Amino acid sequence: MKNKFLPFLCALLLGMSSPAKAEIPAPDVLIKNTVQEVMEIVKSDSAIVSNQKRLLELVDAKILPHFDFTRMTQLSVGRAWRTATAEQRQALTVEFQSMLVRTYARVFSTYSDPKVEVKPVKLENGTTEATVRTVIRIKDGTTATVDYEMQKSPTGWKVFDVTVEGVSLVTSYRGSFADQIKQTGIDGLIKTLADKNIDVR
Repeated sequence: MKNKFLPFLCALLLGMSSPAKAEIPAPDVLIKNTVQEVMEIVKSDSAIVSNQKRLLELVDAKILPHFDFTRMTQLSVGRAWRTATAEQRQALTVEFQSMLVRTYARVFSTYSDPKVEVKPVKLENGTTEATVRTVIRIKDGTTATVDYEMQKSPTGWKVFDVTVEGVSLVTSYRGSFADQIKQTGIDGLIKTLADKNIDVR
């Protein structure tokens, strides 16, 4: 159930508009507004979710400014990141990003009209990281609690991990990535990810 929810919950962030330079929305406000925007987009143009090419283009265009893929990849790769070359780090980030975009696009149409409750976040002065907690409800009665781990940057708050019912996306990948690196090295992990992503290129 957790794995079923994870890509969809991440995908709720795909419609974020770029924040105005003069004012950076609070992380909970950003997510709440984004959820509403994404749902409106889907309702007004439902054909998007059944058109793989258009959906991939939408995901690719909207997700990049609002997820810190470099940090997500670094956390997911773990210790091996420190010994990776600059070229390997870049390749890992590109392939990890492509894998997530592909996953989001594949499951985005699975859930119909979810209800999302975004819990308010109280930020102390100078806070640069925050956890935005949400509760997702879908029509069959299934619910899930979701935490978005976010970091403040000069251009706005960015997601670097998503936790569903206590299970972290980053931690989940870290275990499988570590096994792959142990068997075939960093280049082997890059190849494995690239092979999985070949269908979206």
